[in-house]
Amino acid sequence: MNIRVSRDIIPLGEFKTGISTCLKQVQATGHPLIITQNGRPAAVLLSPEECDNLMYRKQFIESIEQGLIAAEAGEVYGTDEVSARLAEKRAARKP
Repeated sequence: MNIRVSRDIIPLGEFKTGISTCLKQVQATGHPLIITQNGRPAAVLLSPEECDNLMYRKQFIESIEQGLIAAEAGEVYGTDEVSARLAEKRAARKP
């Protein structure tokens, strides 16, 4: 996603006076809004959907990293062992 300076960056004072408009803009465009203070980036306003997507991606990447670390440490399981463990867990859930 490309940031457009003319549309996606706003000074804090302008943000304060037009919060409602800024929220509508973020929801309509899906683009984050960068809020500056004294000419420097101070905050980013995201739509709830974009925030959810970023958190999901972060969790997904962390999960992959954990898997790679485990694989490098030799913590791997064969298909038969995984199937047996899943069957045990399913059996434990049944009343």
